[in-house]
Amino acid sequence: MQPLDPAIAAAARQAFAAIVGVDHVFFNEEDQLSYQDKFAVDDALHHPAGAVAPATVEEIQAILKVARERKLPLWPISRGKNLGYGGSAPLLAGSVILDLSRMRKIDYDEANGTVLLEPGVSFYDLYDFLKSKGMKHWLSVPGNSWGSVLGNALDRGVGYTPYGEHTTKICGIEAVMADGMVVRTGMGALDGAPTWQLYKFGFGPSWDQMFVQSNFGIVTKMGLWLMPAPESLMGMDIEFERPEDLGPLVDALAPLRREGLLQQSPTIGNWLRAAATLTTRGEWTDKPGALSDEVIAAIRKKFNVGWWGVSLRLYGREDMNKAAYAVLELEMGKLKPMSLRPTTWKAGEPIEATGWTGTPLTFPMQNANWHGGRGGHIGFSPILPQSGKAALAQFQRTYACYKEFGMDYQASFAFGERHLINVNAVLLDKDDPAMMKRVDPFLKRLIADAKAQGYGEYRTHLDYMDAVADTYDFNGGALAKLNRTVKDALDPQGIIAPGKSGIWPTSMMGAKA
Repeated sequence: MQPLDPAIAAAARQAFAAIVGVDHVFFNEEDQLSYQDKFAVDDALHHPAGAVAPATVEEIQAILKVARERKLPLWPISRGKNLGYGGSAPLLAGSVILDLSRMRKIDYDEANGTVLLEPGVSFYDLYDFLKSKGMKHWLSVPGNSWGSVLGNALDRGVGYTPYGEHTTKICGIEAVMADGMVVRTGMGALDGAPTWQLYKFGFGPSWDQMFVQSNFGIVTKMGLWLMPAPESLMGMDIEFERPEDLGPLVDALAPLRREGLLQQSPTIGNWLRAAATLTTRGEWTDKPGALSDEVIAAIRKKFNVGWWGVSLRLYGREDMNKAAYAVLELEMGKLKPMSLRPTTWKAGEPIEATGWTGTPLTFPMQNANWHGGRGGHIGFSPILPQSGKAALAQFQRTYACYKEFGMDYQASFAFGERHLINVNAVLLDKDDPAMMKRVDPFLKRLIADAKAQGYGEYRTHLDYMDAVADTYDFNGGALAKLNRTVKDALDPQGIIAPGKSGIWPTSMMGAKA
């Protein structure tokens, strides 16, 4: 889609201003730039026409009416902090950003440990709110807590506590459909039900997950389960010396995760995941291409980090944690780690004491400065089985690809209950044209390599949504056809986020091409 015709843009801006007020409509050049993807590989792509920021459901309904009349695509964002995956930018150039960051209400059910959130509530907002209520419940946070709690869960973001698979803790959604209809899922469909945030499924089909990573509606409220504040926390930070230690570590942790002794979502991160927040590449070398083994060894020695590291935590009653810790200590000791540092926390101590208490954080974003200049990163995140052999093979193939394309390897293997997510953060220097030319072929190679193993990404950048959707190719792409059928029924004009997760209405297949 080409940029909006100036006359259409002016008319839309005027109509939106009548709905939300002139101070909440953003269509000038500076506004457009502010909503672009700050980590974009190609700044010419995904350019928005402007933005409008409603504060109520009624304003969203009115904006949708204007968009339908003018066939104007909207790209909803919660806070626009989905960094590495597109940020606040739309997939389709010429779309208008529907900025929901003004919607920041929190309803808290202290007795049952649930919240009902609007899209603009950040992890910092929710943390401050819970702290003001006595911190009887904890939240799980990702590496970038500037973002929206709702938006992160809807994009299947992950954190580190036992509630770290955020999407699985959604319970009840309110959404505005393309025709303006407001829908509540689960028990919320029963007017006045006190169980909306308590029972996920309701009666008939369950739609909560249908709004996850989709463009079927605009989510305006989301219920979320919170973790009861534990009596104690025990754990260990472990470092491993060799790249090949990854396989045995995965095989040691996987059964502990599956049996429930380890309830958190631990992440095995490589040395650069830690070092990139402590130093910059220029302090160690000015040579192009991937870092040499000698430079890697020097950095690791300076900061005393292993090739791989993992933080394991146990949450709950102290007696139970002590028993579980003994098992962890025994199993990890069998692996002969480079170092093992125990840590403890008890109720009444400062909650920030360990860093794994649901306390918001942003320091991991420092890795964007690894190369200097206009830094950034882009994600590549395939799903693997919980197998040490599979994880090690994935690492070896991917690491070789990083070296071939002259990239520095930053990656982790994050545990779910039955799966691993191989999260790669490809670190960028947007002031290095030679590097930026390599990024796109590099990412396409990684996607193709994962597909060859039968692995698909769970989440991806705007640039690769169609490519990743196409890897889900069973029965001639039946899933894509099903998604398009639903999109055609709910939003045939493609008003809401066309192209999100590779989902296009039939009427816009030309735009996809």
